[in-house]
This record gives sequence, C-alpha cells and structure tokens, in this order.
Amino acid sequence: MLGGLLVMGGLGALCGVGLALASKIFYVYVDPKIEAVTDALPGANCGGCGFAGCAANATAIVAGKSSPSSCVAGGPEVAAEIARILGVSVEAREPEFARPGCTYGTHLADLQYLYGGIADCRAAMILGGGGCKVCPIGCLGLGTCVRACPFGALSMGPDNLPVVDTALCTGCGTCERVCPKHIITLTSTSERMIGEYVTDECTAPCQRSCPTGINIPAFIQEIHHGNYEAALAIIKEKCPLPLICGYICPAPCELACRRNLVDEAVAINPLKRFVSDYEMRTGKHITPFKAPGTGQKIAIVGGGAEGLTLSYYLARLSYQPTIFEAKPQLGGILRYVIAEDRLPRKVLDHEIAGILETGVEARNNVTMGHDFDLQSLFEEGFDVVALTKGGFDSRQILKPDPSGYDASLPGVFTMFDFDYSLSKGKNIRQSRRVVIAHGGLEGLELARKCRNMGAQHVTIVTNLPYQELPIELQDARALSAEGIVVRPLTVVTSLQGISRRLVRVTIEETGPNGEAPEENTTISADTLILSAGRLPEFVFVRSEEAEGLGPGEIAWQTIETFRTFPGAKDGICTVPEPGRISDSSAVVKSLLSGRRLTRAIHRYLTDGTIPPIENLACEAEAILNVTEVHDVVPSERERPPILDVTGDSKRAWIFPSEYPGLDEASARKESERCLKCGLICYRKQK
Repeated sequence: MLGGLLVMGGLGALCGVGLALASKIFYVYVDPKIEAVTDALPGANCGGCGFAGCAANATAIVAGKSSPSSCVAGGPEVAAEIARILGVSVEAREPEFARPGCTYGTHLADLQYLYGGIADCRAAMILGGGGCKVCPIGCLGLGTCVRACPFGALSMGPDNLPVVDTALCTGCGTCERVCPKHIITLTSTSERMIGEYVTDECTAPCQRSCPTGINIPAFIQEIHHGNYEAALAIIKEKCPLPLICGYICPAPCELACRRNLVDEAVAINPLKRFVSDYEMRTGKHITPFKAPGTGQKIAIVGGGAEGLTLSYYLARLSYQPTIFEAKPQLGGILRYVIAEDRLPRKVLDHEIAGILETGVEARNNVTMGHDFDLQSLFEEGFDVVALTKGGFDSRQILKPDPSGYDASLPGVFTMFDFDYSLSKGKNIRQSRRVVIAHGGLEGLELARKCRNMGAQHVTIVTNLPYQELPIELQDARALSAEGIVVRPLTVVTSLQGISRRLVRVTIEETGPNGEAPEENTTISADTLILSAGRLPEFVFVRSEEAEGLGPGEIAWQTIETFRTFPGAKDGICTVPEPGRISDSSAVVKSLLSGRRLTRAIHRYLTDGTIPPIENLACEAEAILNVTEVHDVVPSERERPPILDVTGDSKRAWIFPSEYPGLDEASARKESERCLKCGLICYRKQK
C-alpha cells in the first residue's frame, strides 16, 4: 500500500515537473495591449485591413505596422477605442476609394490573342506579354478584384471593366493588392491634387502635354453629359485659375490631340473656358472638396500665379495660408505685366476672389526684407514660409531696392545682384565664409572678389564633373593657396540659419551621371551666391537646432521641393521651369510649380519626408503612343460665332474681354469630337 502511494506520488511529482518545464519552454507571452486591441476589433476577419484576420491586425497595430483606423469594418468607434488603448489620438482623414485606371475593356481594346484560360487576372498574366491586350497596363477584365472585394463594392460593368460603388467602398485596398497590373488603385481628391502622371498609368496624350496636368478626357466627358460643375471640379484639381488659362494658355494639349491625325484638334482650351465662363455667369464660385487637416499656418511670399496656386491647394488641404504681396493687389504678372486686352481684369478679379473664398488671407503692400522677414513670420506662429516671388521679370514690377539687391533672404544673393551692388559701390556686409553655386570663370572671378573683400574661405559648388570645368578651376592646389575650394559634381541641398543670418549650407556629392548622392556635407557659410538670375522657390521650416541660439532667436532651415522630381540637377537651387519667360506660358507653368510646392509642404508636414516621384510621364523620353488612328470619322471643329466687324461690333476684336466663347450648344457638340483616349486606345466610331 505504502509502496503504491510512493509510486503514484512519484509519478505525480514527475508529471508536475514535466508540466512546469513545458510551460516554461512553450510559454508564449501575450501582450495585454494586443489582447485589448483584439477584443476591440469586431472579429469579422474580413481581410480588409490587409492582414489575415483581426488577431494579426491587432498584433500589427501594437507593433506600429498598421494604423488604429485600419479596421474598415469597425468604423470610427472602433478606431477611437483602439487609440484609447494605445494612448494616441485619432484625427479625421479624407476617405479613399478604389479607382479603375483603364478606359477600354477587352471587347474594344486591341488584343494580342483571345484568352480562354482560367478566369483570373493573375493566371492570365502568367502567359507571355502580360495578358491578352496589346496595351501592357490594360485591365484584363476577368474580375479578380471583384471576387476579392470583402464588401461587395466592385462589380463588372457592361464594358467589361470594374465599377466601384463608392457608398460601399471602404478604401481597404484589397482590390489594389490582388490586381496584377496595378490598374486599380486607391485615390482621394487630395492625392489627385498633388499627384503626377507616371509612365505605368493610363493617360491620354493631351493629359501628358497639359502644363498643369488636367485630366482632359474626364472633364470633356462631363461637359458632354451636361455636368458643368463636375467638369470644373475636375479642372480645379490641377488648375485653380481655369478662366485665366482659358484666355492666355498656349494650349500645348491641342498640339498633342490625336484628332490632329484625322482633322483638327479638339477645342480643349475653349471648352475649359466654357465651363469657367459658366461659373462666372452663375455668380458663384464652385469650391470643390476640402480635406480635413490640422490648420497649420503657412506664409506665402508672393501673390502671383504661383503663390495663388500654392495658397489655393494648401487651403483645400485645410492649412491656413496667408499671402504676403508687395503690390497693392494680388496677381503679379497677371495684373501688372499682361495687358488687359489679353487678360480682362474682371476675369482676374473673379479668379482671385474664388481663391480667397477657400480660406486664404492676403496682406498687400508688404515687402520681405523690409516689412517682415523669416524671424518675424516664425515669431507670428507660421509653421512654414514659402518663397514664390518669381524671377527677374517679376522684380521689374516692384520698387527697386535702394541697396541694389534683393533683400528677401539673409545672406542669399543672386550673382547679378552681387555684381551690380559691387559695381555701384554699394555696401555689402563682410562675409567670412562664402559659397558660390557656379562652375564657370565668372564664379572664380567672383570668388576672388570675395577674398579681396575679406572672406576667409570660399567654396565653389558645381554640378559639372571635374574634367568639364574650365582649366582654371581644375588647379586645386593653386586655388587652395588662394583660400578657394572647388567642389565638382556637388549641389546645394539645404540652408540653415538663425533668425536673420545664414549659418550653414548642406551640399551633396552626386555620381557622374547624377545618380543618388554619395556624400552629404554641412559646411559653415554666412553667404550663398547663386548663378541664376532669380531666387529659387525656397521653403523654410523651423529647425530643432538649439546650439548657438541667443535670447528670442529662432533656428530655421529649408526643405527640398523640386529636387524630388527628375531633372533637378542643381539641388535646392534648381529653378522649377528652366528658361521661364514672363508671358502666358510662364503663367501656366507657374501653376504646376505651385501645385508641386503644395505636394512638398504637405508631405513634409504629414509624413516628415518628401519622397521623390519616379517615372514621371511628362519627363519620360519615350512613352507608349500611336502615330495613326483608324475608324474615326472627320468632323469640323466648333468655333465661336463669326462677328460682324462693321460698326460697334468691331470693338470685340480689339478687346478680348468681349471675345465670345463657345455657347452651350457648340460646347456640347465639340465635346462629342473627343476620342476619349487612353494610353493607346481611343474611341472608334465605325
């Protein structure tokens, strides 16, 4: 009996030890936060978050790999509860919806072969050529995205393309993840405003040629259906001054129109003017969607086309932009250079009033460097300061600076201003360390002048390789003895300053073909001299720099803007439109610059980084296109009624404010001429 008890007791103890050891070996720690988040989730396991069930999403949320608002089935209440568990806050954001990016289904598009295999887009992609369509990015129409949608928001339309029910779409991105051609993507009004067309996107030739990037086929189709306000909303996603462009835009889009291969281009610019005239005739401004935002304050120096554009888009992104303009009225070149017989002032005033109605404040008769500066703007509470003063042409409409140079920025000169001031005997503050962005003999001559004026050290920065520099700039030893250093294949990427003085300049060494930077160096500098005849569109933000700050001083730095686009070889000093002139083409290009500045500021304030855009369609050396069209019936282009040039009506030919635009019947008829082009597809009429 006793022996049996001992045996049973021993076995029990042995099992207990084994279980204890197993619990230690196989124990899995469960984070209480993960458990709490899992309990807060609805348990739908729908996959809309992009993870395999709610438990996996909860783990990702706690690890910071997923957002507290990632559960599209739970709604805002679930997001708020998860945020409470994590100790963070949830802010309102703009909803996203799926958007198919193909125009023509397989029954209308050109095909390589007839596909009769498995009814799944991913299976069809395995075959050579990436599917049955000639177009490499065309939708295959087999409904993989429809079957994958967990909320039934997608269906196949009669044209064999997916149709999105925005009332059901939650923006979960499941369709985007399963589409093998990435032809269906998530989008929002904000993303379309600051987005750019890329080479793997279905775009029409007119879209790619439009200086501002308007979705031309889309707005023309809205005109065709009589939806004029919707057409204007599409235009204003890319162009905030459509009526002005209707008067002065040189319309390069019409040169690219495929209708030219048959008869005449579609009257794109007159159609744009038609819907813009419609807005002015109604007496109201059509203000499109305004995204939720933080309301951060942004100062914009310059009230011309670029500054107006930047302020408009920032306001639509719910920032608080304020324009600082040196002249009594906004408009810049639009008002003070372009004659009224080309751009009626009532048109300009109407467009500016519409921009101000979005929440833009304007302060006129104030000049940077005299009435305010970076220090005072930051002291006033502005989070960002953007410089959009324009070039030398814009300065001609301002009162000349008595000191002989543009006093906007501390320690920053153009070479023209610097040389002019020296030639006139003007006093320029003594500089100790100078950076000159110029790779020619003029830059070397100026460097020696700076040394003679007392500069201790001069650095010449150029994006040219060593062997392409003038021979005088290749003798590093002799120049070093003069206190001059030449940095080939180098660009300026950032300025740092304190209050009213420049302190440092950051430069980067690039590869011989302009590839990614090899070295990032910050050097002390109190003067930067630029080779361009104008100041670039600098954007300033507060810096975390604390060293060297005196009482009441504020540290600032620039952020990169246009260097995130291809072709910016001069770093932060790149002019966004090389060779820009003071005329209509310059105005239209300024709208693009303003929108790109908006992207940079918005990305910086929301994400902390400004990612570069790769494969820009407008920068591509070659893009898929067609050189001939078939089965398109010729039709005559619609034009405004011919005026009787006798008597008083002759005046209409002299003053464009009285030039008639297209009437409604003509506009609707002209919109029918649009071929509704895609990358290579177009509407065939036979």
